[in-house]
Amino acid sequence: MRKPVITAIAVAGTLDLVAAFILSGLSGTGPVGVLQFVASGPLGDAALANPAYALAGFLVHFAIMSCMVLAYMTIAPRIPALLRNPVTAGLGYGLLLWLIMYWIVRPLRWPAMPLPHDPRAIAGQLFCHLILVGLPIALIAARGIRPVR
Repeated sequence: MRKPVITAIAVAGTLDLVAAFILSGLSGTGPVGVLQFVASGPLGDAALANPAYALAGFLVHFAIMSCMVLAYMTIAPRIPALLRNPVTAGLGYGLLLWLIMYWIVRPLRWPAMPLPHDPRAIAGQLFCHLILVGLPIALIAARGIRPVR
């Protein structure tokens, strides 16, 4: 199971990060700012003032992605429908991840940050979580792991 896990972390993590860089570029923030924001989650607001925290943000991003992948790869072999229907399962998992990140994690860490409300921003967030994160994780799991009997 090690190879599918590493592959899913690399693929989904890279797709998500590249998308975040592109979307942030469109709004005037660059990749360093994205990574500083990610680092500020566990490391506090000091990360926002120091570009050196971008490396920490990169590591935090892939640590979070590792948790997302490991959770799916642990559950999927025990629920064969997830492996038989990876597109549906991946889209559902991506939606679950979006709900957790935007409606639980962000409000807990940044209570003053408003919840998503702009339809275009929500569409971009959903695209990233469903298509670039959930779907690759599920497709890689379906190809690389076997159901537990």
